[in-house]
Amino acid sequence: MHEKILIFHSDKDRARPLAAHFSRKGASVWLATDLHKAVVLAQANQPDLVFLDLHTEGSQWLDVLNSVRSEAPGCTFIATTRHPDVRREMQAREAGIHGFLREPFSNEWIERAVQRAVSKAAQPVKSVPPSVELPRVRLPMSFKITIPYALLALVFAMGAIYLVSRYVLESLRDRFTAQLVDAGVLAADWMVQEENRMLETVRLLANIQGLDEAVMAGDTARLQEIVLPLAMNFNEESIEILNTSGISLLSMRFSPQNDRVGFQSSWGSSALATQPFIQQVLNGVQDAQGDKFAGVAPGESGPLFVIAGPIFNQFGERVGVVAVGRSLTSLAEAIRQDTLAHITLYGLDGNPLASTLLFSDQIAPLEGSQVVQILAQQDQASSVREFQSGSASYAEIFGAWEIRGGQDVGVIGSALAQNFLARPTFVTQLQMIGFVSLVFIGVVVLGVLVAHQITNPLSKVVQASVMVAQGNFEVKVPSKSNDEVGVLGYAFNYMVSGLQEGFIYRDILGRTVSPEVREALRQSFASGDLRLEGQNTVATVLMSDIRGFTAISEREEPTTILNWLNEYFRVLVPIITAHGGVVDKFEGDAMLAFFGILPKPTPPEESAYHACCAAVEMLKALEDLNQVRSSRGEPVLITGIGVNTGALTAGGLGTADRLNYTIIGDTVNTTQRLQEVSREFGENGVVISEFTLESLAERRGQFRLVPLGEKSFKGKRELIWLYRLLPVLDAERPTRPVRRIVEPVVEK
Repeated sequence: MHEKILIFHSDKDRARPLAAHFSRKGASVWLATDLHKAVVLAQANQPDLVFLDLHTEGSQWLDVLNSVRSEAPGCTFIATTRHPDVRREMQAREAGIHGFLREPFSNEWIERAVQRAVSKAAQPVKSVPPSVELPRVRLPMSFKITIPYALLALVFAMGAIYLVSRYVLESLRDRFTAQLVDAGVLAADWMVQEENRMLETVRLLANIQGLDEAVMAGDTARLQEIVLPLAMNFNEESIEILNTSGISLLSMRFSPQNDRVGFQSSWGSSALATQPFIQQVLNGVQDAQGDKFAGVAPGESGPLFVIAGPIFNQFGERVGVVAVGRSLTSLAEAIRQDTLAHITLYGLDGNPLASTLLFSDQIAPLEGSQVVQILAQQDQASSVREFQSGSASYAEIFGAWEIRGGQDVGVIGSALAQNFLARPTFVTQLQMIGFVSLVFIGVVVLGVLVAHQITNPLSKVVQASVMVAQGNFEVKVPSKSNDEVGVLGYAFNYMVSGLQEGFIYRDILGRTVSPEVREALRQSFASGDLRLEGQNTVATVLMSDIRGFTAISEREEPTTILNWLNEYFRVLVPIITAHGGVVDKFEGDAMLAFFGILPKPTPPEESAYHACCAAVEMLKALEDLNQVRSSRGEPVLITGIGVNTGALTAGGLGTADRLNYTIIGDTVNTTQRLQEVSREFGENGVVISEFTLESLAERRGQFRLVPLGEKSFKGKRELIWLYRLLPVLDAERPTRPVRRIVEPVVEK
């Protein structure tokens, strides 16, 4: 059971039934009508079920979803709507909404929506719908692109081998030197960028909500809960949280051996506080660069490059220190990957601190005078030395390792293996230029042709997408090719057909059926079981009407009458839907529904039984509604209900651009006259025909049936036996006397 519920709704009165449902079940419920309050409640209470009103202004519901999801990743989301909104519903599905719930908020519909949402949230995401069978790719696009370029590459390689065989390798020291200088510059720039990145992490941690309170409270568990997600998201290796005394409240170190989260936590150490740059932060020192300082500190697995900054509370008081570190070995490896040069980091004393060279123990340390010279001439010249490591000969260029915009903490060495490049003769150069030019022109021409074959169909898909976005669902794109572009066109056409189909069945039924019935109707359209042009069938029709409602309406304001009708239908419609019925239309205070056609045709025995069950339950619901209305001083609503089973025609009625799925026929007309007979009861009542009674078969024993005699109706020659339908539970309850109709009465 969900114990913490957050409801974000633009109308508090509309959301009260939803909140009351969960309050009765003992859950903690919070109701918010604005974005700020919803985010605050989510952060404070960590809800596990959230209801979002899609009809809020702008995209507030989406902002709430993203904010709550960041605070409670395992939360289940349900979108609530008052009327169909295809654009927002599609946007909600893409955003990760697990379920939908439409008003009115009845207990049964709420529970169904929650069950579906929880079930969907627990299911893994499927990348390709299993029901859609895409055509098989016979000639992949990768072959179409790869084969021509592979042939050209083969020709180019054969020509290169021919040319290389004609010259002797000569050393191009200048080119090698240029590469070495570039590697040194890239290494220095990389260190600056990494320092800026770590500095941003320090700022983010220092200003994250709740960190200052956890530091002041010395709450290590809360600190770990706040810091761990950021450490994982930013791939930080070391994070330290110190109090003002320099004692570690939380020390997190990345550990590959820790399979659970990748970090090991400890606390209580004061080793880091002994570093001068940490003391500067603890003492509140500020300079032209600010109040954050950096330096190299010893670590368990080697030296660390650390950036530290103060933590302030809401009153601007310094309450602690946050430090982010990364091992020098990791820094060297990262620079190596980006610059393709071997990196060695030296301290101010000239000793190597970390290196990517395989035989790093063979690296000779720098002399003190060399370090001083390198740092003094860093803006005018670069120092280079050669050394042997293993069987390779390297050249190493040195540059200053600076932090905080100019503070020197060491030296960066970038080393490349000494290669000797080829310098061809003049004749060979001309041959190479001619050959490369021809290949280049061929590649360009072939690339243009291949690109045209790809982009031309894609441009048609883009144009069609724009037309679909403008509401044109008649557009199609060609899908004749046998590659991925052809599959894309096929899938696009399938999508447009689904959208077109979806708008049809949404427009046909509106909000009168449950989502399950809508889905079944969609499948019926796709399979051809349901035809819009009309089909003859045998089904059961139910019609209800409020007695004397015209007189009541004349004494009340139109808005009051509208609210009464909405409350009235809000009670009856869910009953019909729960028994498999479909509400066809509302005509003022009258309602027409049918059973046994949608979502799939059923025998008359089933449709008659479900219609009678719905009618009996409607009587009970009307009694409860009238008691509530009487307590409010409002007139009771006496309702007559008619139920009839027979042949009718069901299909789409209207024009090509506006269809309404409805039922017509003599059975419908007779049902209307049956409900008018209930006027003689003087109370809520149900009248069924002998055709419905025959369809009930052996199930008629579940109801109390009071014969009303025979009656004839206008346009029908034969007499029809009528019965009053009462539930078995009401068998002992006295009813008002009913005049039995023993003689045929012909309607005028």
